[in-house]
Amino acid sequence: MSELQGGPGALFAIGGAEDKLKKRTVLQEFVEAAGGSKARIVVVPTASALGPDVIDVYRALFAALGAESVVGVRPENREDADDPAFISPLNDATGVFMTGGNQLKLAGVVTGTAFGRAVTAAHARGAAVGGTSAGASILAEHMIAFGRSGATPRQRMSQLASGLGLVQGAIVDQHFAQRNRYGRLLSLVAQSPGLLGIGVDEDTAAVFRGSHLEVVGRGAVTIFDGSRIRSNGHYAGRSEPLLASGVVLHVLPATATFDLQDRVLLSFGKQPPAAELAEMEAAEADLRKLAKEIAAEGVSPKYYADRKKRAGRRTSKKSAAAGESRPEATEPITAGADAENTLLPDRTQPEV
Repeated sequence: MSELQGGPGALFAIGGAEDKLKKRTVLQEFVEAAGGSKARIVVVPTASALGPDVIDVYRALFAALGAESVVGVRPENREDADDPAFISPLNDATGVFMTGGNQLKLAGVVTGTAFGRAVTAAHARGAAVGGTSAGASILAEHMIAFGRSGATPRQRMSQLASGLGLVQGAIVDQHFAQRNRYGRLLSLVAQSPGLLGIGVDEDTAAVFRGSHLEVVGRGAVTIFDGSRIRSNGHYAGRSEPLLASGVVLHVLPATATFDLQDRVLLSFGKQPPAAELAEMEAAEADLRKLAKEIAAEGVSPKYYADRKKRAGRRTSKKSAAAGESRPEATEPITAGADAENTLLPDRTQPEV
């Protein structure tokens, strides 16, 4: 992949715990979006409580995935974030990656500073900007600062802070299914229906390209659309369950593409060419016809005849033993009378 193509770059909101040992699908996609073999990536571990090790891990990962260079830049306070020495590496970056940790710390250091503006400028000129866990939440204009887990939305379940504003009109949450964060994201949508609630599972990325969201990775991206919601958020008491009626739910696995403006699913899976689709539909129609014929006619004539003989012998033996009247052995065996045997012929009998 070539260097920056012009126009804003891709945004990667990763739900945390991305695979670092096996397929590394999400991180590979980020490197490709950042320029592939020409990628110059700046890792920002400000949210992390870990030391230099976190930079070493991502430096090794991105280098193994083909990036040209990887550097770590860690502003620890707002003074650092206004220091040109910390900002300079961003000017040449084709990718900016923010690690997980404490998102409120990350926001408190970078939002509204020269460093934050440099990240925004890098994205505007075409750099891929991404983050995992805390680094995903800060991409949105309105960032979840903290909150409780749980499936039921409740008043004051979570609190918002200011993010970088790279993702407009949405709230991004992470570790979504794994930490049961349905309630807190839905509570925010109930209180701010104009915002899309976007929850990203672990080892999964919501990739924003213009007005489209694409899903990459092992899990799913859950979207709450509250544009037609009915809620009691304006008067519910503290910690009370919130009414959230009329919310449209989208659960999007890998390969799904979603239109953020019209709030509709655009596609799922790789779409073959129109001619190939027509051939597939024709083949499917032939297969359905064949299945009906098999169900109606049974299997080969020889197998049909053998079945009649075996049925006749079994009937004769049972009638003789029980002294009861049984159906004649010559009665026809209707298709579907013994579905298991019809679909799975006795392998001791040769087929023609």
